Amino acid sequence: MAVFSPEVVAAVLHHMNDDHVEDNVLIVQAFSGRDVRDATMHDLDEHGGTWHYAFEGEQQELHIPWPSGPLSERPEIRRDIVALYDAACDKLGVEPRPHE
Repeated sequence: MAVFSPEVVAAVLHHMNDDHVEDNVLIVQAFSGRDVRDATMHDLDEHGGTWHYAFEGEQQELHIPWPSGPLSERPEIRRDIVALYDAACDKLGVEPRPHE
């Protein structure tokens, strides 16, 4: 049985793909090591998030485990996505924006 309901997953994906487009790109660039220009968060579960992106004309998929290990509560998703964003900024030498 899935830890997060389809409604929770859909809400997180909608938020990430509408409000954090640039964050998706930074995360994929940092964790794939590829210079991508477009990325979307495609799925998530208790083990990690999955992003889709194009590289050299081919659709690619990148699964990144959550930094703190398997998640069980909705607020943990935000915490770990923020941690991925911060790690991506650090890897790429980008100044992270403040988190609200």
